[in-house]
Amino acid sequence: MTITGSTVDHHATTLAPIPPQQAEPAPAAARPRFQHQGIAFGCDYNPEQWDPAVWREDVALMREAGVDLVAINIFGWAALQGPDGAFDFSALDEVVDLLHEAGIRINLGTGTSSPPPWLTTRHPEILPVVADGTTRFPGGRQAWCPSSPVFRRAALKLVDAVAERYGRHPAVALWHVSNELGCHNALCHCDESTRTFRRWLRARYGTIAELNRAWGTSFWSQRYTDWDEILTPKLTLSSRNPGQVLDFHRFSSEQLLDHYRAEAAVIRRRSDLPITTNFMVTAHIRNLDYWSWAPDMDVIANDHYLDHRLGEPRTELAFAADLTRGLAGGEPWLLMEHSTGSVNWQPVNLAKEPGQLLRNSLAHVARGADGVCFFQWRASLQGSEKFHSALVPHAGTDSALWREVVELGRIVGALDEVAGTRVQADVALLFSWESWWASDAETRPTHAIEYLDQVHALYGALHDLGVSVDVVRPGADLSGYRLVVVPGLYLVGDEDAAALDAAVASGTHVLVTFYSGIVDEHDRVRPGGYPGAWRDLLGVRVEEFTPVLPGTPLVLESGAAASLWAERVEATDAAVLDRFADGPAAGRPAVTRRAGSSGAGDAWYLATLLERDDLLDLVGRVVEGAGAASAPAAGADVEITRRIAEGRAYTFVVNHGADAVEVDARGTELVTGTVADGRLAVPAGAVRVIREEDAE
Repeated sequence: MTITGSTVDHHATTLAPIPPQQAEPAPAAARPRFQHQGIAFGCDYNPEQWDPAVWREDVALMREAGVDLVAINIFGWAALQGPDGAFDFSALDEVVDLLHEAGIRINLGTGTSSPPPWLTTRHPEILPVVADGTTRFPGGRQAWCPSSPVFRRAALKLVDAVAERYGRHPAVALWHVSNELGCHNALCHCDESTRTFRRWLRARYGTIAELNRAWGTSFWSQRYTDWDEILTPKLTLSSRNPGQVLDFHRFSSEQLLDHYRAEAAVIRRRSDLPITTNFMVTAHIRNLDYWSWAPDMDVIANDHYLDHRLGEPRTELAFAADLTRGLAGGEPWLLMEHSTGSVNWQPVNLAKEPGQLLRNSLAHVARGADGVCFFQWRASLQGSEKFHSALVPHAGTDSALWREVVELGRIVGALDEVAGTRVQADVALLFSWESWWASDAETRPTHAIEYLDQVHALYGALHDLGVSVDVVRPGADLSGYRLVVVPGLYLVGDEDAAALDAAVASGTHVLVTFYSGIVDEHDRVRPGGYPGAWRDLLGVRVEEFTPVLPGTPLVLESGAAASLWAERVEATDAAVLDRFADGPAAGRPAVTRRAGSSGAGDAWYLATLLERDDLLDLVGRVVEGAGAASAPAAGADVEITRRIAEGRAYTFVVNHGADAVEVDARGTELVTGTVADGRLAVPAGAVRVIREEDAE
């Protein structure tokens, strides 16, 4: 389908009225679902970086690789609209038609992720201001304030023009709002943000007195008497008010969500196709509370890149995939971006080993992804990301990487029948962005441990045991889980705390670790001894935290090794299973269990950071006691997961190790097309996917 007429006269300088600052989410029942035949295999494509003579070659190569979903117009604003306000769609029309003729579906970006220089030159007031009060300028990306009505008007005019032109084009399968919202500009401190923050606080608290109570402003003579006295939490000479910082995080996440809703509302007036944006569920970005965003997405999509600064990154990949599935409510989701090799933003950008591209990609599919997409199609020759890997590398198609890409496309195509199946888990892990913000505050008992240290440690033990895990929000429905793990959930409200109490009362077992339940939703300490929210549930009372310096070993009476954290625990209604043998909490309980009665589950408490093997042993005991299912042991470097639906089931075996392994299997192996009749060999570094025989 060709769209005629390449130029539309819309003028960005004629600005419409300011849109509502709090756009309403679309009703869930009215939102369309993303439909794709099989597992999507795709990429970001930035044709504006290339001479049009390359476009036909690109599309032909996409077909060769099996690419069937392509994201375009992600950074297209400057190519679509000039300073006179007129839109020129001629180049984008050609790309849309080329992809459509090739049978490749389009994930169409709104193009609003980075404003063109003419807009920031005419309206410098849209530029973001950081915590030290200085402005951040164009030349990178996301040079805009989320609260700016000027930016919002210009962006929505672009969205409307794009949606009007392509809203019913048969090639478009999905709308892609902006790109990685909040990656760089989430926390803006400009004057407009300050005014909007005050309005947000007034709506949240109603009165200055209630805000003073929530923030504890009696401390350090911070009591406010008027809304105009309140600022965003810019840098101060001392540490900042923790309640103010926490609320600013909440406000900032909601401002960007409001921007997403505003763009989505414009699209919905022009198109009935599903809409999403790419989340960043990863270890190094924390500015958006995706639990609050997820209900607005027609399909959950995530960008994920290996972070080698973590040491061993594949467990974090599994955690991010499980958390993304949690955001999707257990439904399949899309891996919108990952990399074929190295990235460009780490101190050392490691290339992937042969076979790692396949293992990383199918590890996401094993944990619920129904799409495997990449940044980007062809490696850029210029710009900040010119050394970021792509499906077509600088070396071209005569390269080992391209051959791996083509093979991956073949394998993803062979797994099409897996689409729509789900992962089932007996174990839930509670995770909270709000707790992450509050826990890693400027002032805390120790800076040697951060929230994700506990989260990754506990998840890693479950992962190593082969236990499937649903990552869920505090307050989620926990019925049906045999075990709930609560790692370092510092901040929890009363209702969310009560949800865990209710689950344990109904028979669910729980493992809670130190620094959990300490404060309420206002970051106000729960008095009477830690872990305030769950003292009665756990049958323990902590009098004092006693962290130790990094490098100081801690030993328990069992011989288990620990580090960094100890505390003076009193067991009020729990059995003591292990004690600190040395250190500032010597003789005090380190591991306790309050046995369930009258159908209740057991409640375990861990008061220190155990070393990896000892944590694995403890978590294994808890899992066994809860009767939670785990995959059959096949070695520390082997991941085994299952996706199931009515009448069919698939087992994924990802062998990260240097040696071949054998696993029990009966059914058709989809990667190689062979039949497994009892035992299946999985070569070193390989992945096998078995369609189980006689699946229930």
